[in-house]
Amino acid sequence: MSLIWVCGVDEAGRGPLVGAVVAGAVVLDPNNPIEGLKDSKKLTAARREYLYEQIMEKAKAWGVGEASPLEIDQINILQATMLAMRRAIEDLTTRLGAWPDKALIDGNRCPELPIAAEAIVKGDAKEPAISAASIVAKVTRDRQMMSLHERHPEYGFAQHMGYPTEAHFAALKQYGACDQHRRSFSPVRKVLESIEN
Repeated sequence: MSLIWVCGVDEAGRGPLVGAVVAGAVVLDPNNPIEGLKDSKKLTAARREYLYEQIMEKAKAWGVGEASPLEIDQINILQATMLAMRRAIEDLTTRLGAWPDKALIDGNRCPELPIAAEAIVKGDAKEPAISAASIVAKVTRDRQMMSLHERHPEYGFAQHMGYPTEAHFAALKQYGACDQHRRSFSPVRKVLESIEN
């Protein structure tokens, strides 16, 4: 009887106005447990970074996928999230050497996959593999935003990570949108329309 590999899948970055939506996929190793896995939103940045390194070291396999701001604008954020999740599982599959037997997806819908998949609402708080995937996705995306902050410090991405805050709106009004802003999101679109008019 071969082992059954179940991968947890979660995303980070559906709500921000800028950057990619990033998904993580993780198959945990039952012989190499990781203590303290929980929903990435309930962890400090330092704790997430620590657990991220633990996951890289101890998980059976992991993967990351993303959909770019341009793809988000072209197919909408929901479809882009599904695309990022599929890409994360494909990336994990490359490392695992085979498709996992099943995917547990955080949320209420699943991407189209050639394997069994189950959507679990608030799965990042219920399934350790999804918790691990949420940590991988969040740390990866936060690192991307820190890198973007270095290129465009005027927007303050290091503080708000691209979420729609007052400081972010003020920067958008002052500087317009950068190449990573999601043009299809109404706050960005409205600011650009007001500048053009």
